[in-house]
Amino acid sequence: MSQHNVSININGTEHSHDVDARLLLVHYIRENCDLTGTHIGCDSTSCGACTVIVDGRAIKSCTMFAVQASGKEVETIEGVADGGLHPIQEGFWEMHGLQCGYCTPGMIMCAKTLLEKNPDPTEEEIRWGISGNLCRCTGYNKIVEAIQYAAEKINQPEAASA
Repeated sequence: MSQHNVSININGTEHSHDVDARLLLVHYIRENCDLTGTHIGCDSTSCGACTVIVDGRAIKSCTMFAVQASGKEVETIEGVADGGLHPIQEGFWEMHGLQCGYCTPGMIMCAKTLLEKNPDPTEEEIRWGISGNLCRCTGYNKIVEAIQYAAEKINQPEAASA
């Protein structure tokens, strides 16, 4: 098998390993970096459970090879919280946007990308933004409410939250 050295910055930490050319990014993250928050769902891009952020874009890591991510910045669910819950994570908690939790990491990563590009999305924009991710438990209404909660919290002036 053909081995390639990959060096990927994941959540601010450089990870370098020799890997098979066919190793998917999701497996690299989980097996080589011991970051298991990124879930493996369908292995065919249908569910979005494996969504991570690569250089600012939400990517389904089950369809990207680790060698393709070499030299890139990758953020996983483990990198979202910075000393406390991120507003999106808080929104999922407060608005009951998770049930079994399997889709949650991918949903949060999509929501984070959406809110970074559009900090005040409409309900339709939120639904479109998460449309590549499947949830079999909540029916999406609670997820949309969680993202709306996060958007409101992110957009609050600092003085109001102090």
